[in-house]
Amino acid sequence: MAELEGKRAVITGAATGLGRAIAELFVERGASVYLTDINEEGVAETARELGAVGSSRCDVSSAADQEAQFAAAQEAFDGGFNLVVNNAGIEIASILVEQSEEDFDRMMDINVKGVWLGMKHATPHLVAAGGGTIVNMSSVAGVGGAPLLGSYCASKAAVIQLTRVAAYELRAHNIRINAVCPAFIDTAMVDRLVAPVEALTGMDFEELAALKQGRRGTPAEVAEMTAFLASDDAAWTTGSHYVLDNALTAGLL
Repeated sequence: MAELEGKRAVITGAATGLGRAIAELFVERGASVYLTDINEEGVAETARELGAVGSSRCDVSSAADQEAQFAAAQEAFDGGFNLVVNNAGIEIASILVEQSEEDFDRMMDINVKGVWLGMKHATPHLVAAGGGTIVNMSSVAGVGGAPLLGSYCASKAAVIQLTRVAAYELRAHNIRINAVCPAFIDTAMVDRLVAPVEALTGMDFEELAALKQGRRGTPAEVAEMTAFLASDDAAWTTGSHYVLDNALTAGLL
């Protein structure tokens, strides 16, 4: 069980879903958390319920918002932070060549640029703290293709590569960076994929998920891997991505 005593974490996309589950587990394991989300009211409520040191609205595709969230977290922790979880992201289901340029750009702005900005603007704070850890939320879609999710797959593959390069470049500053790659998880984001996937495949979504990965994963299971990577148990782990898919990518059929 990963212990997080002494960890001071900034978690993006923390109002609901995976971000909230990660925040809940981090608090349970002893970490202090500062939570951000584009949903300002939602993240403020989550922060109150979990006893976070603070919260703020953050559009991760905005450099100004990213700078502001880390400055606010620095002040709220009164001593800086040593852990960042770049969790915020979106999905858009569309046939790749039929997707609008606007949707493609939005996907890349949030899922790719958002992670890059998170690492970029967190790094000076982590360096000042003597080092720290970053966990980026990628996806199993980043290691394989999936119909309707072409741009999403591309964005999550980019997160893996950003993670690998940044981990190498920042190793000398005692900053570890890894990525988590979940498959279908029981979240609202995956719920939104049900109708378009069923329309394309002609199969019941839950039956398809059962066939490919046994069952949907739980947010708590993703949080556990994130907590491990955030903990000192993973002290020599950096530049890697960890697939959570119950053997989905191990099978050919």
